[in-house]
Amino acid sequence: MSTIISVRVPKKLKKRMDKLRDMVNWSEEIRKFLEKRVEEFHRRKDLEEIRKVLEEVPKGTVTRYVREDRDSY
Repeated sequence: MSTIISVRVPKKLKKRMDKLRDMVNWSEEIRKFLEKRVEEFHRRKDLEEIRKVLEEVPKGTVTRYVREDRDSY
């Protein structure tokens, strides 16, 4: 199921888009663009959350884990 959103564009732009209607499916182009942008912003948000978690990890923790792993063999 989908929903409708509307966007205002300048008249000049709309006229130019109309001239290309036979070459471009604007709905599909806009949909793809929005999907990419939403994915980009979700990645940014996820990376920011990861950074916050990593800032809370005490320094030397990774080194300690690597040494423990090496010593276990």
